[in-house]
Amino acid sequence: MQSKVAQTRAQLESTLDEIEDKLNVPKQVGVFARKAQASYEDNPVPWVAGVTAAVAIVGGLVAWAVLSRD
Repeated sequence: MQSKVAQTRAQLESTLDEIEDKLNVPKQVGVFARKAQASYEDNPVPWVAGVTAAVAIVGGLVAWAVLSRD
């Protein structure tokens, strides 16, 4: 019986550690940044295309807002 309790306690501790890691925003930002950097270094074309598209969209929205004043 005590072995079962110890096993359950260990599983709970592991689960809580995993939850804590997922909710640790600075750590998750770092993980995301490392993955993004590795992805960019592997193939920068999609990143350049995405940034170009974002700039075009923002530029279009700004132009629309400025030129469509009633």
